[in-house]
Amino acid sequence: MKKLLAALFVSSILLAGCGSGGNTNESSESGSSASDGAKITAVGSTALQPLVDAAQESFTQENPTVQISVQGGGSGTGLSQVSGGAVEIGNSDVFAEEKDGIDAEKLVDHRVAVVGFAPVVNKDVGVKDITKEQLVDIFTGKITNWKDVGGKDQEIAVVNRASGSGTRATFEKWGLDGAEPVQSQEQDSSGTVKKIVADTPGAVSYLALSYLDDSLQALKLDGVEANEKTIANNDWPIWSYEHMYTNGEPKGELAKFLEYMVSEDVQSGPVKELGYLPITSMKIERDAEGNVK
Repeated sequence: MKKLLAALFVSSILLAGCGSGGNTNESSESGSSASDGAKITAVGSTALQPLVDAAQESFTQENPTVQISVQGGGSGTGLSQVSGGAVEIGNSDVFAEEKDGIDAEKLVDHRVAVVGFAPVVNKDVGVKDITKEQLVDIFTGKITNWKDVGGKDQEIAVVNRASGSGTRATFEKWGLDGAEPVQSQEQDSSGTVKKIVADTPGAVSYLALSYLDDSLQALKLDGVEANEKTIANNDWPIWSYEHMYTNGEPKGELAKFLEYMVSEDVQSGPVKELGYLPITSMKIERDAEGNVK
């Protein structure tokens, strides 16, 4: 009798163990898909970073199983990393075709907004409006004192973005007509540039409109101010599309997030609130070669 009871006891343990093991596996699999979710990393343009940051906050609130990490580093970094498969999204201020060493054919372009860029100066230089020619002369070192353009008798301190920056590429192409700027300090981040210009007497640089506030003076060019109206009709030419590139067609949560970026909620919300232009606001279209139609 004791042997029979012992056998029954062992059998019940084995059966319970088998049943528990099966349930554990099922629970683990369903839990993995529910808790881990999708992980998306977006790297690149610091000009685009505030918009993607704002959008991912509201997106992940509605989709709590999705984790989205947004990092800067510049457009060149974003394009290189998404091209190499290191990240899911490469944020860029420039077309992939404009970057050397990038195989643009394998990348898919998702334009999510338009961003304008403006030359900015320390508020104490005493200048608010210059000509396009003067802008080129300042950044190429031909003009070195603010008094030569109607400002204080103060030396000009040029602050550049680092090589590889989409902001720099856009500014040089459309603001400086392709001229090479003078050698000067270079910064990787738009946020750092903003602080340096605000704190440094005589400083001048350039920033996306999304970074402008009362700590800086944005310059007009030939009497034209950078704003939504002047950018939309190309009266202010220093602007670019904000691209979110993927390596091939996106699927699943990645595709869902990119669709959300061009939704009415984002285009009428964070896009406008942060100083970008909705894609639908543009009256013209510009390609990678700069052709306008």
